[in-house]
Amino acid sequence: MRNFLIGIVILAALAAGAFFYYSTPDIARAALETKYASPVSHYVALRDGARAHYRERGPAGAPSLVLLHGSNASLLTWEPWSKRLSDSFHVVSVDLPGHGLTGAVPNGDYSQDGMAKFVGEFADKLGLKTFALAGNSMGGGVAARFAEENPARVTKLILVDAAGMPYRHPDSEPLAFRLARMPVINKLFLHITPRSLVVQGLNQAVEHKEIITDAMIDSYWDFARMEGTRAATLNRFQLPPDGYVADHTAALTMPVLILWGDQDRLIPMATARDWASRIKGGKLIVYPKTGHIPMEEVAEQSASDVRAFLTVP
Repeated sequence: MRNFLIGIVILAALAAGAFFYYSTPDIARAALETKYASPVSHYVALRDGARAHYRERGPAGAPSLVLLHGSNASLLTWEPWSKRLSDSFHVVSVDLPGHGLTGAVPNGDYSQDGMAKFVGEFADKLGLKTFALAGNSMGGGVAARFAEENPARVTKLILVDAAGMPYRHPDSEPLAFRLARMPVINKLFLHITPRSLVVQGLNQAVEHKEIITDAMIDSYWDFARMEGTRAATLNRFQLPPDGYVADHTAALTMPVLILWGDQDRLIPMATARDWASRIKGGKLIVYPKTGHIPMEEVAEQSASDVRAFLTVP
């Protein structure tokens, strides 16, 4: 019994030492706003008290394009498109609840439904009655849901390696995503968020490794540790699967462009074909040797394809 108790004490001491060694404290919102806000950054207060961060470029009177990022990402992922398309379009990218400089929201709703409602209220605040809408990964599912629920407001829909269709999580899914769904263990993420997990996740998601820079890694790591964001992320990963989007694809009557990287190791190519088969008239473009974020990996070509899609009446 004495040896057992000694063992417990030693294990507890080792755990405590590991915790204090690897613990990564929260970063104050104000510090990250100073670091990442740009001259085109703006904030808007929503009804529930959320402070939505967005970037806006292009002529105010031009057709509007709203961009929704993926899980654990931020509006920074859209900078390549925003800069290329803002000569002809009013381009608006926004940090979704629990992400980027928007961060945790007062209502605590990080569900797909909650995010779609956030998009509607955000668009209302900006006076956007109708607009084209694009979404990547998680943001693709949110974009599709908003379009299904508000078809009269979405002129055209662009789905980029989009969630929303049922699929099996691949074995190559980033370790951070798997751990975030594990009870008990995931609580460690409230205090420990190693930079190495960000590096591993990006390497899993991205095929064009040359785009993975220290600045890119740091932005993901910084936003993940903003005060309130880790709790919001755990909340989101505990949500049950939502089949609304897949069950309502018939409502997507607007023109739809589906863009996909053929080497996507997060949401497989089979999902792209599923989207294309369910959406009448949907156009699918596949990028060879490209991963989960074509808007960054093949920025020039994907932006050109979007320009052509938005320009056609």
